[in-house]
Amino acid sequence: MKKTLYDPRGMNPFKLSRSKIELFCECPCCFYLDRKLGIAQPGGFPFNLNSAVDHLLKKEFDLYREKGNPHPLMLQNKIDAVPYRHENLNTWRKKQNGISYLHESTRFLITGEIDEVWINSSGELIVVDFKATSKSGEVSLDADWQISYKRQMEIYQWLFRKNGFQVSSTGYFVYCNGKKDVAEFSQRLEFDVSVIPYTGNDSWIEPKLLEIHGTLTSSQSPAPSATCDLCNYRIAVQTKLEGR
Repeated sequence: MKKTLYDPRGMNPFKLSRSKIELFCECPCCFYLDRKLGIAQPGGFPFNLNSAVDHLLKKEFDLYREKGNPHPLMLQNKIDAVPYRHENLNTWRKKQNGISYLHESTRFLITGEIDEVWINSSGELIVVDFKATSKSGEVSLDADWQISYKRQMEIYQWLFRKNGFQVSSTGYFVYCNGKKDVAEFSQRLEFDVSVIPYTGNDSWIEPKLLEIHGTLTSSQSPAPSATCDLCNYRIAVQTKLEGR
């Protein structure tokens, strides 16, 4: 599929996914090369096991959604909610669509592919995201790199608010941690599952969208980021080639 690049003269809204907003947050230079010039970062390997966990969790929560009952994880963690039933749920979960909102001042069509939504007794939607890993000790959201998880949650909360829903500021990460201390494999993986609350703050999103718009409408690429591995690689290669 041909990539649609940003054209400041374009009449149609420019689609901007949650992951591309995250790319801008991490490195404006790489974002500019991708969305303005069509030079994308090298693709990563697919996390097929993570995708399998994600798929199975969705199926499991859907069973309780059909019954209108809380999932056992909700009861265990004393969360006043049930899985939310909505005709657009499957659309919100699709990568090609997601939940979307047209940001008028920039003409960006912001999209995000969600995992799960609950609703509490006050009628507020609760955004839920699934994560899977395999590490020693308890899972948490304390690592510096997990700021991307938090921004992800906040963008989803913002998108639902912009679509007219009442949204709780507290979302949840259902974090599945693959166990390595079992006696044998026996053709199955076992997980410890944690439900981690996170109180989001989406106040950064509007100014960030304006910043992104200013970057895309500029004829100048942002400077390479000192903290970006790919930028540092490109600089090192260029320096070496020029010194030959």
